[in-house]
Amino acid sequence: MRRGKVSLVGAGPGDPGLLTVKAARLVARAEVLIYDYLAAEPIVALAPPHCQRIYVGKKAGQHTLPQQEIDALLVRLGREGRRVVRLKGGDPFVFGRGGEEAEALAAAGVAFEIVPGITSAIAAPAYAGIPVTHREHNAQFVVCTGHEDPGKLASTIDWAKLADPHRTIVMLMAMGNLREIAGCLMAEGLPAQTPVAVVREGTKPDQRTATGTLATIADVVEREGLAAPAVVVIGSVVALRERIRWFDCGALAGKGVLITRPPEDAGEMSERLYELGARPISAPLIAIEPPHDISAARTAVEHAGAYQWIVFTSRNGVRAFFEHAAALGRDARVLGGVKIAAIGSVTAQTLRAHGLRADFVPDDYVAEAVADGLLERTSAGERVLLYRAAGARDVLPERLRANGRICEVVAAYRTRALGDPALREKLARADVLTFASSSTVRAFVAALDGDLSPSRGKTVACIGPITAQTAREAGLHVDVVAEVHTADGLIDALEATALT
Repeated sequence: MRRGKVSLVGAGPGDPGLLTVKAARLVARAEVLIYDYLAAEPIVALAPPHCQRIYVGKKAGQHTLPQQEIDALLVRLGREGRRVVRLKGGDPFVFGRGGEEAEALAAAGVAFEIVPGITSAIAAPAYAGIPVTHREHNAQFVVCTGHEDPGKLASTIDWAKLADPHRTIVMLMAMGNLREIAGCLMAEGLPAQTPVAVVREGTKPDQRTATGTLATIADVVEREGLAAPAVVVIGSVVALRERIRWFDCGALAGKGVLITRPPEDAGEMSERLYELGARPISAPLIAIEPPHDISAARTAVEHAGAYQWIVFTSRNGVRAFFEHAAALGRDARVLGGVKIAAIGSVTAQTLRAHGLRADFVPDDYVAEAVADGLLERTSAGERVLLYRAAGARDVLPERLRANGRICEVVAAYRTRALGDPALREKLARADVLTFASSSTVRAFVAALDGDLSPSRGKTVACIGPITAQTAREAGLHVDVVAEVHTADGLIDALEATALT
């Protein structure tokens, strides 16, 4: 039997971008993933489709499995020869009971490894704009638990030593005892006016920070309705938040942003939104599929050398082209001598991934601009292949043909509208609706059976003027139109807009 191995992996504080490279690699290869409540969904999603996922999360007073059963589960799976990833929020050895799990594995003779993660004790204050050390404020910081083992006869925390105004105190799992903790520190001489911050869901789009003093923080937290999971920071460094706050103050911070693109195109957009403090809400309303008849798309690839120019209108067209080339046993050399036009920087980037540089990328990513640029670069009688989505607008081929060019239009792929039974629920959580193509607008309207009332009061953002026109004709009020017609351009336009 193959020898199993258990990896005790720190998932970090919540932001998927803070996952280590080694942790991401192990999750992507896992046969079994055992994960906690604090492990972010995008990180869990990195596991392969065949991976067995087992949730063992713990919240205050709610334990899916007792710790002893988790230990036994890890031992059993390791002995079965499985490749197991035990994914723990933060760092497995910082109040994560990873030491206990490692002891159980060692005692059972099961191979294991430790992969440290970024602890919320440092990350949550940083995302709140609070440095845990600063030479003008303190020379040390201490991390301690606010929830000791209930089996202890007495607390082992030395409150007298902890109550030092020259250090920062970071407390994890302290929300249930916050008032008592503040009282203990004040009783040991820490001034009542000492600044305190409570950072809930640190590094996540739902991050909220409340500030007060030792004397007031329990009342502030109660009034604002903050609950675990949260990190408590005590010390003069808390006052720096108003000067260096950065994560939770942007136009998109805390906003729910609906992404209607296909899953394969939505990943990068989701990641950037997450970095800006937004809550990406995936609602793929279209799927990219081969055309009903692929013969024309494949024939065009086979005879690509017969054209003077090939125009790709999206990266989906590029992907389709090289999929057909591979099926024919061909590669990029099929385009030898052919000039290439790409609508959009993303399309050009996809071409570069195949070793090709576009000869023409218009500044304005619309068909009219492509037509003007191609007419300047071609002569009457030259053959142009337009490799694009089925059913796209005919502005470009009509302009080229009207000026003597021979333009052949081939459907490289088609978009199919998808229903989403959870769309109305997702809309309720969204503040911003984004549309990256006219097809996503039409699919959105169809998914709601023409009832656009759930979209009222939401900010509607479109990737370009054509998509915006389709949205307006459908009855949507468009608030934002990107000047640069890419996903990044759409996010930039949202950032520049004062969202309420």
